[in-house]
Amino acid sequence: MTHPQLPLRLPPVAPDQRLTAFVGSEPVCALLAASARGELRDWLFLCGPAGCGKTHLLLATVAEAQAVGRDVRYLPLAAFAGALAAGLQGHEHGDLLCLDALDAIAGSAADEEALFHFHNRVRAAGGQVIYGARAAPSLDIWSLPDLVSRLSQCARSVLPLLDDAGRREVLSRRAALRGMVLEPAVLDYVLRRVGRDLASLTELLDRIDRASLAAKRRVTLPLVRSIVEQT
Repeated sequence: MTHPQLPLRLPPVAPDQRLTAFVGSEPVCALLAASARGELRDWLFLCGPAGCGKTHLLLATVAEAQAVGRDVRYLPLAAFAGALAAGLQGHEHGDLLCLDALDAIAGSAADEEALFHFHNRVRAAGGQVIYGARAAPSLDIWSLPDLVSRLSQCARSVLPLLDDAGRREVLSRRAALRGMVLEPAVLDYVLRRVGRDLASLTELLDRIDRASLAAKRRVTLPLVRSIVEQT
């Protein structure tokens, strides 16, 4: 049986999806920036609830590493759940491996064993891994004790969901990077109506940006209200 290749050719990362645009976890961003440049060799385990920004950080780290010419791979494990051994084959020789969505393969004996062996192969090859998952390594989630032991050896960073002040800063900072200005009334409205997770905020900014450009008008409360009410 053949399996599709993992989507390693990623589209360019937008300015508001870089490490410098992330809000609320500056020490984590500093660790990831150092890892991307090859200045930090520690293996990292990012964990936190859905929507806290794990994928944003991993993709931003990939972009930083690519900018300095490193061999970096982004591997979304959900794409190969049930066939992880094939999906990971040959990727252990990269300088930096960013493995996202570990939760997708937790509980699968074959996939857990594949990840365990991949982890060991990367160690032997001298590479570095940054993992992303919703929860810290635990036998409550994973069935392979040896894998839990390996994952637990990584330096762990817990990412929280943003509070309203953090969400406001995210919206303002990312809008500015896109050349948009969000008035206080617009920010108040969005914070009342949109989910707290970063994915929802980013998706809304994408729609506001497109609508503003299409209408050739600045971002106003009526424009944003019309976009939000369409969903």
